[in-house]
Order: sequence, then C-alpha cells, then structure tokens
Amino acid sequence: MARSSLREFQERLARRLAEAAGAERRGLLGFQCGDHHWLIELAEAGEILPPPPLSAVPLTRPWFRGLANVRGSLYGVVDFAAFNGQPPISAAGRARLLLIGARHGIHSALLVSSSSGLRSHEDFEPAPADDAPPWVARRLRDMQGREWLQLDPARLLAQPTFLDAGLE
Repeated sequence: MARSSLREFQERLARRLAEAAGAERRGLLGFQCGDHHWLIELAEAGEILPPPPLSAVPLTRPWFRGLANVRGSLYGVVDFAAFNGQPPISAAGRARLLLIGARHGIHSALLVSSSSGLRSHEDFEPAPADDAPPWVARRLRDMQGREWLQLDPARLLAQPTFLDAGLE
C-alpha cells in the first residue's frame, strides 16, 4: 500500500512539474491598446481586471482617466492608447485595467482595449527597431507576421510625462 501511495505521489509531482514548466514558457501577457499589440512580462504585469467605476480628477491631462478603487487602494488610471497619441478607450466591454505600478511602489493602472492572453517568448522573433518611445523595451513579430511592442513598465513609470498628469 505504501508503494502505491509513493507511485501516486511521484505521478502527481511529475504532472505538477510539467505544468509549472509550461507556465514558465508562457512568460508574457498580451494586450491590445488602440491599433497596437503589446506584451508585458508576467512578472511585471501585476493584475488585470475589468475596470471598476472611475472617479474623474479635474485639471488633468485628457489621457489621465481618474482614480479607481481596487480593493481599498486607489490607483491612478492612464488611458494607454490616448497617452500614446491614439483615440481614447471606452472603459467598458472588453477593456481592462492593467495594474502595473504596485511592484514599483506606484499605484498606477493602464486602461487597455483588451487582454489577448498568455504568450510564450518562443512565439516571437525580433522585429526591426525604429523610433519607439522609451517605454518600448523591444519590437517583436509573431508567427502570423503581426508586430508587438514589449512594454517596460519601469521605464514608463520613470517618464516625467507619465508622472505629470496635471495641467499646467
């Protein structure tokens, strides 16, 4: 009987290790924002959730959508498409909030068009780099030829333009 339990334990352990290895390969979260497909490292992604009601903040830039209460903590919400010069995103339907700043000590969230799920590093190849904003870590191309931009949240959060949401 002990031998049977040991075998079952080993089988469960092997299955869990295989699942964990599969999860590590899917180390990127994909999301869409305006016309662009974006990626972020899972370790940097924080949490992604449907947008709660947003409280407007007067005298802020058009891309600063307001404050969101997420489980008792207030997050400044930036419309990531509008911040990047594209039309604003409606905070309804498939839109999501990507909480990117908590890991860096900043309660900041990006309003994005939709989440496109987990991706693997192996699904992409480097794409030619051109004049990208500093928060783009690199450009990639998937197997279907679509271009993706990989977000570097630390660089985004360090941008003076990102942190200066107030009107002058």
